[in-house]
Amino acid sequence: MGNGVADDKAIYPYVPAMIDYYLGEKPVLDNVETYDLDVPDVREWALDRVDELVWKPVDGSGGHGLVIGPHAREAELFALSVAVRADPRAWIAQTPVALSTAPTYVDGAMGARHLDLRPFALHDGEKVWVVPGGLTRVALPEGSLVVNSSQGGGSKDTWVLAGVIDDAPHEHRAADAAAPPLLTRQPPDPGPPVGQQAAQQQQQ
Repeated sequence: MGNGVADDKAIYPYVPAMIDYYLGEKPVLDNVETYDLDVPDVREWALDRVDELVWKPVDGSGGHGLVIGPHAREAELFALSVAVRADPRAWIAQTPVALSTAPTYVDGAMGARHLDLRPFALHDGEKVWVVPGGLTRVALPEGSLVVNSSQGGGSKDTWVLAGVIDDAPHEHRAADAAAPPLLTRQPPDPGPPVGQQAAQQQQQ
């Protein structure tokens, strides 16, 4: 932990096999389909579809070096092909993922923008705890699929609404059942006082 091995995207294609080998389990969530370009047959197959895939440098972060094949210019795809052939270990290719959109207020107008949700999980040595909420990243340029803040992306508030409490008294459950769906949800925890929030944000 902490040595950055997992940040190397060349490991990503093998994560399901690692889960199966070390834990004897199948992943709960599937990987984005990812291709190891250091394998010659895989590399040639991917390069034949250079304009259909998403290409990422394995040591990149923040969206730097990302090439989205369907949106790239011919000259950019040619330069990418040359770079991949010269150093295939430095790249991975992935099947494009269709991101959801949400209404977003940008430059004085509302419009649809692509976004994704980054959840956070904590491990205490025995259990994994998924933190309520998460980071919703949004691509602010119209039509963009790159949500990274370093590439002009932004963020949205993320609300998680708790379901009805199973052990609630019978009369409460009956009242909840008759209420509109929104009223059967618990409001999110307002969090610490404003001063404490500011201190926490500074620390982050």
